[in-house]
Amino acid sequence: MTEPILSHTFPNGLVLVAEPTLSLQSVAFTFVVPAGCVYDPPNRSGLGGFTCEMALRGAGSRDSRQFIIELDNLGVEHHESVTAAHTGFSGAMLSKNLPAALELYADLLQRPHLPENQLEAARLVMLQELRAVEDEPAQKVMLELRRGHYPDPWGRPPQGEQEALEEITIEDVRSQFDRSYHPGGTIIGVAGRFDWRQLKDTVGRLLGDWEPREGAPVVEKPRTRRYRHLDYKSNQTQIGIAYRSVPYRDENYFQAWGAVGVLSGGSSARLFTEVRERRGLCYSVYAACHTLRDRGAVFCYAGASADRAQETLDVTVGELARLADGIENDELDRLKARMKSALIMQQESSAARSGAIARDWYHLGRARTLDEVGRLVDALTHQSINAYLTDHPPGDFTVVTLGPHKLEVSGEIS
Repeated sequence: MTEPILSHTFPNGLVLVAEPTLSLQSVAFTFVVPAGCVYDPPNRSGLGGFTCEMALRGAGSRDSRQFIIELDNLGVEHHESVTAAHTGFSGAMLSKNLPAALELYADLLQRPHLPENQLEAARLVMLQELRAVEDEPAQKVMLELRRGHYPDPWGRPPQGEQEALEEITIEDVRSQFDRSYHPGGTIIGVAGRFDWRQLKDTVGRLLGDWEPREGAPVVEKPRTRRYRHLDYKSNQTQIGIAYRSVPYRDENYFQAWGAVGVLSGGSSARLFTEVRERRGLCYSVYAACHTLRDRGAVFCYAGASADRAQETLDVTVGELARLADGIENDELDRLKARMKSALIMQQESSAARSGAIARDWYHLGRARTLDEVGRLVDALTHQSINAYLTDHPPGDFTVVTLGPHKLEVSGEIS
């Protein structure tokens, strides 16, 4: 049995959710802040990521170097990320160092320096990240697939666009921080060894008087086309395919996850077996669920030589469509074994659990224990997954290709 998950909502709207695992000597935290790239102004794509980079350059009484040195002295393995809806700050360390680490991040969230004299250095970091995407065609095609499949701004890439990054000013960064960094909608997930009462008191002392602000609205624009080709001089073609699914909060999410697990996730999965192993069409192929709060999708990738790209696209789409015919019981047995292995590995990682319970709270308004997730996996049957597939057959595909020439797609896609 896992320990019960504890939670507390502070008067300013900040949520603390925590899962104790006393067998561990480590603890991890994840701050989920409502400062994702959907809040970037239309002519400032990448501003959310730029603001995250600047927020790390000194806070409270510490300049940029002192801030990083203190993290290192505490042994904090830290990570930062920007997604559609959030900016995330996470760290893992020995449990005794948690209060001091939280103090550093409380300064970052409330009192960052955002120093103008480091604006150009931060700009160079952002431009290098953008160029790194250009050098990774597989990543580029999947970013463009997300942009094409979801309505704007939900498909925006967090890396932004070069022209916008080059024009961002310190006033833009400070304004973005003031709009987006606030306690309402911020979730702190903590997992590992900690004392709950001490943790709650520490967070209340550090962040309880964080001033709430009204969040920025999100204005959606519809997607414009379902097939896009990006010219790229190469002997290879990258193929991205997406179709609608259900979000994590939907009661059928685990059925959708199971169906995709039959497609992808192991050497016996359908896409690997049919597209790569039997036909030898591509060097890589996979599918994965992706969820926003109110919508979900399945994103598929295949990388093939240019001369076999058309057949790869056709066969992959065929396998996606064939999924609607249902799965077999032996496929479900292999799927459950993989799912259970993933759950066991997550249980052994405080960092993975801190992020998972914070995301759960965002999507569900509560956090699931691993025992509960295990029961949901156990409850899957091939009949329940097939019933889901009957009601939600893969279709209405969005396709993006990157390579030396366009591919032929069916009329319903183009």
